[in-house]
Amino acid sequence: MASVEVSLKDIMTSVEGALGAAVVDYSSGMALGTLGGGKDLDLTVAAAGNTDVIRAKVRTMELLGLTGQIEDILITLESQYHLIRLVTGRSGNGLFLYLVLDKSRSNLAMARHQLKRVEEQLEV
Repeated sequence: MASVEVSLKDIMTSVEGALGAAVVDYSSGMALGTLGGGKDLDLTVAAAGNTDVIRAKVRTMELLGLTGQIEDILITLESQYHLIRLVTGRSGNGLFLYLVLDKSRSNLAMARHQLKRVEEQLEV
């Protein structure tokens, strides 16, 4: 099992094109940890904003009567991918991993695979 800090370091070093990563509590919108980012990418603001994305999707699924769990949510921008992966382990209920990728330097399939691996090992 890996801590938040170790998990974020793992994401940033193992995912090609990673610009920033966060572990976020979507019940509060607070980031439990961030790594990367910068003046053009405020990960704490992004964490709070993406909490609203998850809440909206969960509400929509309920209204539609859809069953199953969200694995991840992808937001594609002109030059970036924003990947949100819900943590499903018993210790991660209510958490998500957030990863921002440089679109020109990343492999989305590999990033999803690596994020899933990190999510499975995360211990909070």
